[in-house]
Amino acid sequence: MKATNNGKYRDISLPKTPTGIQGLDEITFGGLPKGRPTLICGSAGCGKTLFSIEFLVQGATRFNEPGVFMAFEETEEDLRKNVASLGYDLKQLSDRKKLVVDYVHIERSEIEETGEYDLEGLFVRLGYAIDSIGAKRVVLDTIESIFAGLPNPSILRAELRRLFRWLKDKGVTAIATGERGDGTLTRQGLEEYVSDCVILLDHRTREQISTRRLQIIKYRGSTHGTNEYPFLIDEHGISVLPITSIALEHKASSERISSGVESLDTMLGGKGYYRGTSVLVSGTAGTGKSSLAAHFVDAACRRSERCIYFATEESPDLIVRNMRSIGIDLGPWLKKGLLRFDATRPTFHGLEMHLLRMHKLVAETNARVVVVDPITSYISLGDTLEVKSMLSRLIDFFKAHQITAFFTSLTEGGSALEQSEVGISSLMDAWILLRHIESNGERNRGIWVLKSRGMAHSNQIREFVFTDHGIELVDVYLGSAGVLTGTARAAQEAQEKAEALLRRQDVESSATWRTGRRR
Repeated sequence: MKATNNGKYRDISLPKTPTGIQGLDEITFGGLPKGRPTLICGSAGCGKTLFSIEFLVQGATRFNEPGVFMAFEETEEDLRKNVASLGYDLKQLSDRKKLVVDYVHIERSEIEETGEYDLEGLFVRLGYAIDSIGAKRVVLDTIESIFAGLPNPSILRAELRRLFRWLKDKGVTAIATGERGDGTLTRQGLEEYVSDCVILLDHRTREQISTRRLQIIKYRGSTHGTNEYPFLIDEHGISVLPITSIALEHKASSERISSGVESLDTMLGGKGYYRGTSVLVSGTAGTGKSSLAAHFVDAACRRSERCIYFATEESPDLIVRNMRSIGIDLGPWLKKGLLRFDATRPTFHGLEMHLLRMHKLVAETNARVVVVDPITSYISLGDTLEVKSMLSRLIDFFKAHQITAFFTSLTEGGSALEQSEVGISSLMDAWILLRHIESNGERNRGIWVLKSRGMAHSNQIREFVFTDHGIELVDVYLGSAGVLTGTARAAQEAQEKAEALLRRQDVESSATWRTGRRR
């Protein structure tokens, strides 16, 4: 391992072939072992074939490395149709001599074990395909089909070694897919021992929510990430999220950006939040959390910054309509492409799939500001520790990319206000509390800044009201019982105005009397 200028490490001991699969090259420190075989194993439906196809497509389109896909279970036509949903045109790549797809039908009943099993026919066919386009990458899908008629483990192991040695001699980087066995990584339980790299794919379901995960079981001659990593298959292919590779190396910006509420900016030292920090706004239902989020997004769009709003409880149309009632029109920003909503029920994915989708959407939109409203919706997907772990990784991701994140958190009635439901307040740079203030038979709203790191901030509890031009913080009025709100505040304002008027009248009367005496 050798340190780079940015403090990260890269592996220089083993030549590697980049896969082009987002995230995988990071956790393998460069890709798959060049000129060596890699085994990708897993149960049915975990994504082995798509994983292999993307390895070949990325090689052909991005790295100028033609590839051969030798299929033993799917025909060429079926394979083309299956991967077309990912935007891969295998026929076009074949016409450009960048890819060869060869379907080999093997009938198990026709295979007879008579001493030495002969792979020469396969070698000739595969060798011809490799030489015809100068292939650098090869996929065998699936390897069990080749040795379906070999029950003898010693012969099977010898033939596996022979096959992998032949691939090495050809100088190609190969992937062999294998079905997971009962208690073993593969059905035969031997392929993982003769492979230089073994990657396990898993598709699990917990509480009716499915998640795909990837783990590198072994990698000869190289270090690698050893944890389980969630991966996503969508219309753009496969993405792997290296969630545990993030280090605390975030840069701190001195730039300040507005909260969208001028009087709140005043409470925050007069300039708003720091760029690239995380803001938590918590409070009970109806205190105005989403309205503050809308103000923040509106201010960012006015600065021509791209924003993404992750909503877990309301549809985009509902949010836009509701915000118009307080004078915030988010519609124009949607039309201009500065604002994008992603409204998804939390139960639609697992925690890590939500995390991965957020990574992808933020990268696609190049967002500078992100809102997650509310984070407490994710509690239903796991225990508090799991939710906190997911959110802490999300916060780290935002900070690493200097993205200013705005999180809302619903506090249950009767709960301690100075406590976030998922226990992440310590990770936040700024924490704003909203609450209902009940007095004189009224319920009014109050706001205060519990913390805001790196800046002087107000320690006052301020009443705020919704107007037809947004949220307004009203002046503080103190009475014998504390802060006055609502009609009590209005009565105090009226009383002070009346007293001021009387004082002014007294001054004017006195001035008039003195003027008259001089005359």
